[in-house]
Amino acid sequence: MGKNIFRRSFIKKAIIAIVSLEAAYLIFDVFKNKSKDKLGSEMFIAGNSARFEKNKMYPFNSGKFYLSVFEDGGMLAISIKCTHLGCIVQPNNDGFLCPCHASAFDKHGEVLSPPATRALDIFPISIEKGEVLVDTSNPIKRKGFRKSQLTYV
Repeated sequence: MGKNIFRRSFIKKAIIAIVSLEAAYLIFDVFKNKSKDKLGSEMFIAGNSARFEKNKMYPFNSGKFYLSVFEDGGMLAISIKCTHLGCIVQPNNDGFLCPCHASAFDKHGEVLSPPATRALDIFPISIEKGEVLVDTSNPIKRKGFRKSQLTYV
């Protein structure tokens, strides 16, 4: 009978320990996510603004965007995902082409030919100490291009 009591006591303590660890993990995870939300985002460091030439597009596949630098020096971080079904768009001379269903987009990400019905998403850009930072956790859905969407150094 002594062994059964010891076993029961051990099992109770083990269950309490496991439940306590799980509860502590959940509480920690809640606070961790809140602090991440307060920071606001996942900033992708694209590089020093001086290295980007005008009239060029720079792919950042790990960041899931193309950084387009236009003739006037304005920058746009354009999502690589087609707004039709999420396929990866490919850059071409005039803009972007979706290989899945042939949607075409201009250099600003606006729809040139369907089936996509809206412009490619963009990501907010900020410049800090000469570094180009792209907020990849905050895609901006848009219907079309506006000059106010460009970021300047």
